[in-house]
Amino acid sequence: MKKHRFFGFDVVVISYLVVFLFTNILPNCAVIRGILSRSDAFDNNQYAISTVQDIAMELKPKSFWLNVQHDAFYGQHNLSISKFLLSLPKTVTINYLSSPEVTFLQSIGGRFGKAGPKFVFRFLEKDDVEVSTNQTYGTLLGNLTFIKTFASGVLVPKSYIWPLEDQYLSPHTSFVQDAHKAGLEVYASGFANDLDMAYNYSFDPLAEYLSFMDNGDFSVDGFLSDFPLTASSAVDCFSHLGSNASTQVDFLVISKNGASGDYPGCTDLAYSKAIKDGADIIDCSVQMSLDGIPFCLNSADLGESTNIVQSPFRNRSSTVPEIAPLGGLYSFSLTWSEIQTLRPAITNPYNRDFNLFRNPKERSSGKLVSLSDFLNLAKNSTSLAGVLISVENAAYLREKQGLDVVKAILDTLTKAGYSNATTTTKKVMIQSTNSSVLVDFKKQSRYETVYQVEETIRDILDSAIEDIKKFADAVVVRKNSVFPVSQSFTTGQTNLVERLQRFQLPVYVELFRNEFVSQPWDFLSDATVEINSHVTGAGINGTITEFPLTAARYKRNRCLTRKDLPPYMSPVQPAGLLSIMSPTSLPPAEAPNPVFTDADVTEPPLPPVIAKAPTSSPGPLSTDEKAPNGQPRVALSLLLSAFAMVLASLLLL
Repeated sequence: MKKHRFFGFDVVVISYLVVFLFTNILPNCAVIRGILSRSDAFDNNQYAISTVQDIAMELKPKSFWLNVQHDAFYGQHNLSISKFLLSLPKTVTINYLSSPEVTFLQSIGGRFGKAGPKFVFRFLEKDDVEVSTNQTYGTLLGNLTFIKTFASGVLVPKSYIWPLEDQYLSPHTSFVQDAHKAGLEVYASGFANDLDMAYNYSFDPLAEYLSFMDNGDFSVDGFLSDFPLTASSAVDCFSHLGSNASTQVDFLVISKNGASGDYPGCTDLAYSKAIKDGADIIDCSVQMSLDGIPFCLNSADLGESTNIVQSPFRNRSSTVPEIAPLGGLYSFSLTWSEIQTLRPAITNPYNRDFNLFRNPKERSSGKLVSLSDFLNLAKNSTSLAGVLISVENAAYLREKQGLDVVKAILDTLTKAGYSNATTTTKKVMIQSTNSSVLVDFKKQSRYETVYQVEETIRDILDSAIEDIKKFADAVVVRKNSVFPVSQSFTTGQTNLVERLQRFQLPVYVELFRNEFVSQPWDFLSDATVEINSHVTGAGINGTITEFPLTAARYKRNRCLTRKDLPPYMSPVQPAGLLSIMSPTSLPPAEAPNPVFTDADVTEPPLPPVIAKAPTSSPGPLSTDEKAPNGQPRVALSLLLSAFAMVLASLLLL
């Protein structure tokens, strides 16, 4: 395997040279963030600007890479970068020296002697002009043999290797192969966990690094990144694992509506990708149609994840206070055949606040599946350990709609060959936030039951845990119940996981997403760091995730088998960032999360099924339907108002 190297922040290297030129001014200045989308919480720390000597003496880096950016400009002002570099004390060893200027590298190349650094020519954007040759970098790109006469490597923007079109990857270029053929090492730059990346990577920075090493055609020789930890773990822990790499840590990867970060949730495509990506358990949030067919969808409100607002069925609105305070277009208002005519819509949880969209090319791909189809898909998979079926609104469906979701699920499981978990090797898990639902399932079956704690809590009473154990085999809690968060910084770690496990209750945690804005700053905008801190740090038994590939890949990383974990695979210290933050920047103290008690668990039993009075199913609404007075129906106007936000979201897809 080709040896890889990793190097740190380029912006820091540039500041070393500035210190040399303006030493009388900069000691009175402090470093602040350079990218405004990042937290400003450390801007008031008065961090001094470091010199090259400071870094060498204090940090003693194993390898030192300096970048000289503006030698020609400094020369015009009678300032010499070369003299500065050659005058550095012997305690400073420069391993790599890069520059985007041909003349500088040519002139300094022989002045360091045999023990000097490797020289790396830095390519800027292709249309930028290299000042000493007056050629564009795109032109110099075609003359790598010339570059080899004064440099041993090249540093290039990642787009030189993997170009993008409409934010999707185009076929990779031959640049790495061409450079290697010319005898040049290739270092790729422009990597950051919190910037836009190709949709192909599903917001996973680790996947981006691996695409530059594990694509089957080439491998770069190193990375320049704003997030050294992610790049280091990619190279050391995840590169060249192979699809058959063995599992190194035992926890369940449970999907959330399938691979709903890549395709519309609860569709055949989302479930198929979740299986392909290595999920142990795929899930189905069961909803009921008007004619009593159980099917998979994340919410009973069809407006949340289908195009129903734009369909002829948009007049089926109703207000159901038991489910939501505002009106909705609910599944039990349409027959299954009507629901099948709807197009699914991918969820974009961060489009409004952060303008982040998921896989636009597939925003309406796939088809919704019935519970029966879901079970058959899982049964035919050789890699899945089982299925999780989530049940909500059971009491309302029995009392107000005459629909028994518990019976419908049990009947479907039996017909699909999952009867009481005795005729299939697949695990069946039934999940609900309602203890009454799980009690009902316990009475009628031997499936595993999972109790979901909806609230963010800091602790749970022993008596409440004892009550849960009467009807549940495992518990689901929120991420913030494990690592409390204030203003996107972790404030500590609870002992909730340990306490539940002490009572022999496995703990699954939700909801894991890849988007960097979904994670506290402590996890360095890296979903793998977040997973590692929950699994290795908090000891959870499973992750519930919209991106199963990220969690499944983490299970196979080779670093977890080492006696001494490398720093980039060690769990983060809870509240660690708060400890290095200026007191004036600390987030305000917040009221502690509540303690979960017996009263939060206990519920009355599910009501009996009350037959709904027969009504004719509303017909489709034509776009020009009129009220008797010849004016458009007010109901339609109110409906469109109630769903304005949903419609706007769909139009943005």
